[in-house]
Amino acid sequence: MRFSVIASAVVAAVVGFGGTLALIIAAAQALSATQAETASWVTAICLAMFAATGYLSWRYKMPIISAWSTPGLALIGGSIGFSMQQAVGAFIVTAIAIIITGLIKPISAFVSRIPASIASGMLAGVLFAFLTGAARTIPVDPLFVLPLVALFFIIRLFNPAMAVLAVLFGGVIFAILSGRVASIPHIELSTVTVIMPVFDVRAMIGLALPLYLVTMASQNLPGFAVLRAAGYEPPTSAALLVTGLVSLISAPFGAHTSNMAAISAAICTGPDAHPDPGKRWLTGPFYALSYLIFAIFGASLVALFAVLPPPLIALVAGLALIGAFTNALALALKTEPERLAAIVTFAVTASGITIGGIGAAFWALVAGLAVVFVDHAKKRF
Repeated sequence: MRFSVIASAVVAAVVGFGGTLALIIAAAQALSATQAETASWVTAICLAMFAATGYLSWRYKMPIISAWSTPGLALIGGSIGFSMQQAVGAFIVTAIAIIITGLIKPISAFVSRIPASIASGMLAGVLFAFLTGAARTIPVDPLFVLPLVALFFIIRLFNPAMAVLAVLFGGVIFAILSGRVASIPHIELSTVTVIMPVFDVRAMIGLALPLYLVTMASQNLPGFAVLRAAGYEPPTSAALLVTGLVSLISAPFGAHTSNMAAISAAICTGPDAHPDPGKRWLTGPFYALSYLIFAIFGASLVALFAVLPPPLIALVAGLALIGAFTNALALALKTEPERLAAIVTFAVTASGITIGGIGAAFWALVAGLAVVFVDHAKKRF
């Protein structure tokens, strides 16, 4: 045991939690969730991280780190016309789909055959709205927002992983000292709320299907790649089964999808965590314990976010997704023959259109695959 093990695990947990908590708040607001439902969401998803990471890392003696679907949150936050009950139904279906993927290998093979340019174009389109949302906070309160933007770009020169956290903590302190926060909520222990699911066809097509595809393509596959790059051979089926199962159990309490981590895993799987690869799995239990602490105080954190200035939430959410957007756009345009399909997918997703009650992410996937199909058909003839 080394102190670096504990430090790496805690840093990974804080970066993953603090850097994207604003996205949960934004997604909950898009679904018109109550503060109690939002607090339940945060508590349940943190407990899911605790269970999945704790079990997988201990069972397989690897630093198998789980996370919540950050692109999935962006997708949920950009969706229009869904209730929290419909979203819970979609979360349950997504969890079942991930479990089936872990049980039936041909399904995971089929998902992996979807061109990366299409999946990345859809993800970039989803994230685009959050980046523009962050930019639109500047004219709302420039004296508050611009110093935080400057802080972000200065900190990222030295430590990119801590830049968003600096804006989050700095923004909270700035908001309190400048009188933008009326009152600070009391600390209270978290509780969970059972949310009855509604299995709506529109939500299944417009939310569950894109959420499943984005989670698999943008979270699980890169997560496994990080482990392989560090010299491990991850138990793919078992990891999908466990993350799918904890997603299924936590969904009725408002939690969205759990999956393999990529950025957090990179912090826990490198030599800075421990020089011996065989000992790096010890980061898993400490990472899990960190999320257990977050779960206990999740209600207080949600209550704090509820009284913060709305521009701060939008700014932190947008800044947290700059790296993901850059990577998604680069992957979308990487393969030249598929660039047109990727741009079509991106444009349709970013448009936010709704046809037949089904959101833009699904139609973007259809449009992008149609362009790829036409291009392949032309080559055959």
